[in-house]
Amino acid sequence: MLGFLPKPVVGVIAATLLILNTLFWALFLYVPALLKLIIPHKGFRVYCTRVIIWVAENWVAGNKAWMRLTQRTRWQVTGAGELERESWYLVLSNHQSWVDILAMQWVFNRRAPFLKFFLKKQLIWVPVIGIAWWGLDFPFMQRHSPQYLLRHPEKRGQDLETTRRACEKFRYTPVSVMNFVEGTRATPEKIRQQKSSYRNLLTPKAGGVGFVLDAMGDAMETLVDVTIAYPDGAPSFWDFLCGGVSEIRMEIHTRPIPDELKGRDYAKDADYRRLMKEWLAGLWREKDQRLDRMLNNDH
Repeated sequence: MLGFLPKPVVGVIAATLLILNTLFWALFLYVPALLKLIIPHKGFRVYCTRVIIWVAENWVAGNKAWMRLTQRTRWQVTGAGELERESWYLVLSNHQSWVDILAMQWVFNRRAPFLKFFLKKQLIWVPVIGIAWWGLDFPFMQRHSPQYLLRHPEKRGQDLETTRRACEKFRYTPVSVMNFVEGTRATPEKIRQQKSSYRNLLTPKAGGVGFVLDAMGDAMETLVDVTIAYPDGAPSFWDFLCGGVSEIRMEIHTRPIPDELKGRDYAKDADYRRLMKEWLAGLWREKDQRLDRMLNNDH
């Protein structure tokens, strides 16, 4: 709609609207988040979480409004009709750009439970949105290097325990637990450096998925497999704000999570780790072929 303006001007307008939308809804979110912090009653905290999710969904709706105003992006989305609000989902997606998150929120908002990501522990201190993430029960993870664990072996298993505590909260409200299993944004250079066996993807890491299904496999029945493609190349966040993304393609495939991958000890069960890696490798082979088709306009 604002395509007649220079792209940097569109970018500034979009960024301003994003900031204002975030500040506006943060005011409504802080009250239930603080009440949740100071009143430890489980039922009350579950109620506060539902209120916070309602606020967050309105924040995403506000983002969609400024995106419609500033962007001319064409959306090609298949499979979204299979999503349900009252479900518990494990969501796996390829990762190329920070735009991926806005794209998934655009498609998933109010069609599926609110997307929740695993975040680095340091991000809880991000102004305005750190407390929002906490109120939404986003899991904050403290990652330790192999060298650190050699010096502090008592810290082993800390990530699994954090995941278990987070997933325990997820049992009381429907949730979409999101994981970018490649661990970082895939670029042609990173794919070459890693010597990945996939043309368009980095090798998936099984640990995060294994920990979630270890902790919550009895409650989580469905995998939501998301594939995102940018025909003009993966954009930067600024490119997107400036209206420089002409098209986004997304395919969503839902399928049952195999029973043999639920409720087993990922840290101690070597056979489970092998099965998890093989399962993800199969999903990623399909995704790699899907991306070839989506990027080559082969519908």
